[in-house]
This record gives sequence, C-alpha cells and structure tokens, in this order.
Amino acid sequence: MSMTRRSVLGSLTALSYSRVMGANERIGVGFIGYGLIGGQHVYDFSRQEGVSLVAVAETFEPRLREGVAECNRRSGGSARAYKDFRRLLEDRDVDAVVVSTPDHWHALMTMLACAAGKDVYVEKPMTLFVREGRWMADAARRYRRIVQVGTQQRSGKHYQAARELIRQGRLGKVVSVRMGVARNIVPGFGRPAGAQPENFDYDLWLGPAPERPYSPHRALYHFRWFWDYSGGQMTNLAAHEIDILQWFLDAQAPTAVTSSGGRFALEDDGETPDVQDALFEYPGFTAEWSHREVSAGRRAGFGTEFFGTRGSLAITRSGWELFPDMKTAPEDAIPVFQGHPPGGPQRIKTEPQLLAQPAKMAGSSDEQLDAHVRGFLECVRSRRKPIADAEDGHRTATACHLANISYRTGRKIRWDPAAEQIVGDTQAAALLERPYRKPWDAVLRGLLS
Repeated sequence: MSMTRRSVLGSLTALSYSRVMGANERIGVGFIGYGLIGGQHVYDFSRQEGVSLVAVAETFEPRLREGVAECNRRSGGSARAYKDFRRLLEDRDVDAVVVSTPDHWHALMTMLACAAGKDVYVEKPMTLFVREGRWMADAARRYRRIVQVGTQQRSGKHYQAARELIRQGRLGKVVSVRMGVARNIVPGFGRPAGAQPENFDYDLWLGPAPERPYSPHRALYHFRWFWDYSGGQMTNLAAHEIDILQWFLDAQAPTAVTSSGGRFALEDDGETPDVQDALFEYPGFTAEWSHREVSAGRRAGFGTEFFGTRGSLAITRSGWELFPDMKTAPEDAIPVFQGHPPGGPQRIKTEPQLLAQPAKMAGSSDEQLDAHVRGFLECVRSRRKPIADAEDGHRTATACHLANISYRTGRKIRWDPAAEQIVGDTQAAALLERPYRKPWDAVLRGLLS
C-alpha cells in the first residue's frame, strides 16, 4: 500500500475536531489490539454508561473475531472488524480509541489517532524510546486531543489518599523510595519454532520495528522479552511504580540513573534482563527498583515503600500501611562497652515516642481499572486534563528508558530534565531515538512536519 504523507494524513487530519460532548451523547470507542489487556479494556469500557463499542482492529484474525464477538456480547451492538488499524481511524463513529498493542506501536498509533480527531487511551509504557514521548505530547496539544496513559494506579482511591498523606508531611521529609517485584518463572519460555500463521499479518504487526524472521515469541504476548518491541520488565512493571513515586513526590525526572543486571537464569530466546536493579537519583532523594524472574523470596510483589524522617509507607494495589518510627535521643545511640571506668560514657534512658500515627487503607485493582476508564470518558466529554496525560506518561517512561540505557551501555547516565538530553555521553544519547522501518518512517516524518 502506498504511504505518502498525503495518503496517510490527508483524510485523517480532515476529521480533526475539538468540542465538548453533550452529557447524554454516546462515546463511540474503537479498540486497537485485542490481547490480555485489550480484553480487559473491552470489559471495563462496556461497564460504563454512555459508551458504544464500535470497532476492533487486530492483526491476528482469531483474536479479531474474538474481540468483535466480545464487544457485541457485552454491548448488544454490531462492532466492526478491521485488520488494519488505519481503517478504524477512518471510522466516523469512533470518537476515542484504546491502544492495547505491543509497546513499539504505541507512539505512532496515538499520533495518527490524534491527527484523525480521536481521543486516545494508550497502554503503558507509553513509548519504546525517549523521543517518542515528546512527539506524542506535542501531537496531543497540536490536535487538542485527550490522551490518557494506562497507569491506572493514579485513579485508585487508596493511592490518592496515600499521596495526600505524604504531601501533608505525615512521613516527614521523604528521602528514599524502594520499589520492586519478583516471581519465579524458571526455566523460562523455551525456544519454540513454527511457521507464520496464514491468518496473522506479521508485517503489519512489526510496523515500525526492524524486520525479523517470524518466531512464535516475536509476536503476541512474548514480545515483552525483545528490545525491538519493549524494554522488558523495566518499562512494563517498573513504569507503574515510578509513575507513582514521581506523582506522589512531584518529581519530573531523575538527574542520574545507574542500572545493572542480566539474563542470568531463564533458558529461552529472550533478550531483556531477568534480573535488573536500578538506582535513580532525584533532587533530595534516591529511589531503587529491583526485579527478578528467578526467586520470589518472602517479598514477592512487594510494590513501593516511601521512607521519611517520621516513618515509612508501603503501598501496593491492594492497600497501604504507614509504619511510624520511634524517636531516639542522640544519647541513646552511645554504645556501652565493657570496662568503662567510673564516670565514663553513660546511656541516658528516654521514653520511646512515636514520630507519626500508624494508619492503613485497603485498595482494589478492579476499582482502579474502572475509575481510570471512567475518568478518561469524563475527560472526553469535558475536555479537561486527564489524571495521567501524555506529559505524565512521557516522564514516567523516560526514567525507565534511562535505566535501560544505563544497563545496555554499562555506565551511569546523567540526565538534564529541562533539555531532555543525556549529559556528556554521545553514545548513550544516540539511544534516545530509534529509526522507524520503511514505510513507517515516512508516516512519522509527515506527523512531525
């Protein structure tokens, strides 16, 4: 198919509009990608009032049929099926799209949807590399579109309550954050072989990514373990927790990142590390992330913990708890040694004092997903800024990408948040952007011109 700037963007930009929808006006939603999270989104959107499930676009025909059938079952409508997402963007009944594809498609699909006059709910991580985030944020402003990222923890009531508690100073000054996740999936996913299915458009699935021979792992769920399509668990799972720490602490970006790890234990054809640790340096505090696919230990799924001068707060999707510290007088820290002469150092006993009040609150993953979708739809109607907009998604993904750049170069990365540039390392700075494969490179140039 010929893909000149005129053919790709001409009809799409003609559809661009900006208006406040009526309170009783139904929002037509199209779903691009129907896999694990795509199915979740069909369920979540179907439960909202004033929504029509209009269409599904998917490169794998069995999933396309499944997605359309599920939309029709839940809405009682007649959703349309598109093998090519560009046809869905031309559908005038689609007011908003949900992008649930592999990461390497998020940016281009979002920008094309904005140009077509569609609002966008795009899954996290928002980008495959740093520069895409700035392009997406600029496109959202240029076309006056609502773009919300799927970091749904922000919409959880208990996350919002914990954020307010920390901002009120209940932990004192927060100087350290620890984040991580662990599970044991040894030996891994193997090295399967197989012919490309006839009902799978692998070339369109690859899109802007480099051309590679088909493999069952270079498609569908297992894309997560290849650098061509994703940043591994650093951009998958760490993105949620880094988003929360930056949101809670009003931190735009780290100023330096160091990361190490490797593919140490899994016996398969994956590339991204099964063990990775990263240290993020922010003004006034540091943050650590750790993931491993080899031993869950006693703290599997341990989420995020904030450490302040009055206590700590541990939070996951299921709830949070504040653990106050005990006040310790400096004199109490004097060690007692055997053989002190009379009149030597004496320990002064003080009554322990809590520096904060203990507290806890339960949370619900289902409630967070539902609220995030509902909030997005409210923004589509009102045109107000969503709770996790493109700028937020860009800043979160940037921190993750910097950690991966440090891991892949083997050295510390220093970051200038204002200039959005790596400082003093031209080799690392070259990794802030990747080339798009033809003909999608021409589509990108058209969007950026």
